[in-house]
Formats: sequence, structure tokens, C-alpha cells
Amino acid sequence: MTGDRIKIEELLNYPGIGRVTLHKLSKIGIEYIHELTLFNPEEIMELASIDIERACQIIRLARKVAGKKAKVLNALEYERVMNSREQFTTGVKSIDKLVKGGIAVWDIYEFAGEYGSGKTQLCHQLAVTVQLSKEKGGLAGKAVYIDTEGTFSPSRVRDIASGFKLNEEEVLRNILVYRPINVAELEELVVEQLRSIFDLNTKLVIIDSIIALYRAEFKGREWLARRQQRINYLIDWLKRYANTYDIAVVYTNQVLSQPVPWGIAYKIPAGGNIVAHAATHRFLLRRLQDKWVIECIDSPRIARGSSASFRITERGLEDIK
Repeated sequence: MTGDRIKIEELLNYPGIGRVTLHKLSKIGIEYIHELTLFNPEEIMELASIDIERACQIIRLARKVAGKKAKVLNALEYERVMNSREQFTTGVKSIDKLVKGGIAVWDIYEFAGEYGSGKTQLCHQLAVTVQLSKEKGGLAGKAVYIDTEGTFSPSRVRDIASGFKLNEEEVLRNILVYRPINVAELEELVVEQLRSIFDLNTKLVIIDSIIALYRAEFKGREWLARRQQRINYLIDWLKRYANTYDIAVVYTNQVLSQPVPWGIAYKIPAGGNIVAHAATHRFLLRRLQDKWVIECIDSPRIARGSSASFRITERGLEDIK
């Protein structure tokens, strides 16, 4: 993580920054330099009542202190950086192969599907496998689970943890569960509260699902633009966290029917273009009789249409033998 845990008081050593400014930043929950670098000047201006020129100065200075100067890499250097990222297993070899080795930090993964397609089951499993030791394919990290549909199940986590021979209660302690009941609570949680827990070795943030509260609250076409703007801002903050704190972000999405003139309607993820362009990797899950299938529908590194099959048992998601 950049900036380590340098207090914002460090800015007092630079001209033009006084204690009144620091007090305003502290009032909106910013205590460390690396937290300040998450914001843009317009946000600082609005939240802390600081004029835009001063806000720009503060952001530039914070980035300098945190060592976040823009760096240009040649493609070979960039490849090495990307290949050196931390990854953790899904617990299913076929899915790990599909996603090029595991769930990687810095990336955002979208898993869309109908009810019963395995989305929530996968999320429960990832909240467990991220806690595996590095020798066993995990990151020995904690998970944040934001449950917008009331589907998080501690008993299911126990079953999966048992399947991986982990201490069930320890696994549950390492999953921080939030249950926002409306869009305002969800956005307050993500934008204002999450960053305070990322120093606790958090390696994964899960939102199950990203769209549910927005679809329930913003009904009708007249609210569509407003809904899309709010979803975009939420996901933008998730991207900031992923890159600043070296974490992976996973969210599930609902699907809707897309009618076509030449045949039967097919299923597409909800959320329109905003959600479509947000995730690094997008997958569609579906159940086919006694097995489940996960298919890549968009990714810069995974072939579109490539897929993997798995089954769901009392122990979680498993390879088909």
C-alpha cells in the first residue's frame, strides 16, 4: 500500500497548509496521507468546504508525499508488474484455469446470473479461500461481504470452511458483514466507511448484489440517468480501493431478458453500459441440470465465450470428477 500510515499532520511541514485545513480534513474522516490520495479535488472542495485551488494543492502534495508520482512503463515492465500481482484460488481448478490462475488483486470481477446459478455460493467460497495460507493458494487475508439481498449465510460459510479444513469460527471472524438496507446506506458504507478497515489485512471486497438496491429504489425511465450516475460513482470508489489497498473486488449482478427478433430472448446482465464497462472481467453463470457453468462474456485477458463447469455440494463449489 502506498503512503504507509503517514498522518496528514505531515503536510504541516509544507508551505500553505495550516491546522485549520487539517481539521477540516479530519472532520470528514481523513487521517492518513494514503486516504487523502483517494479523493479528487472536487470531492475535497465539496466535503471539506475547501476552495478548489487549495484542494488541488492538497491533493498534489499528498500524492507527492505518498510517492504516487505517475510512472511510465514499457510493455515488458508492465507485464512483469501485472504478473507479480497477488492471486488467490477459487477452490475449483477449472475456474482457476479460466481466470488465469485465480482471483487477482487490482481487478474487478462481475458474476451475473439468474436465481440458483451459483453466484452467492461462489461469493461465500471466495470469502473462505482468500483466507487460505499462501502455501495453499490463498492470501491469508480477510474479506468484506456487503449483503444487499439478505442471502449471506454463516452456516454455509461453516460448511465451506470445513471442506477446506479451516477453523470455522476463525473463518467467520475474518469476514466482515454489512447489510445496507437502501442505496444511501450502501454508498455511505463504500465511500466513507470502508477505507478505515482496509489496513486490517483485507484482501477481498464482495458486493452481493451490486444492482439490487438501485433497481428497487430508482424505478421508471425518468430515474434511469440518476441511477446510472450513482452506480458509476460507487464502482469508481471500488476501483480506487482496489488499486490503493491491493485488494480484489467481486460483485454479483442480476440478469434481464434481452428479446431478439429472430428467436427466444436471452439473458444479459442488468445495469446497462455503466455496469458493462465497470468490471475488469465479466462472467455469466447458469445451471444445466446437474452441473453449473461459468462463461466469460468480457475480459481483456480471457477469451470471450471460454467457460468452465463445476458442481455445488455441501462442501461448496467443486470440480466435476
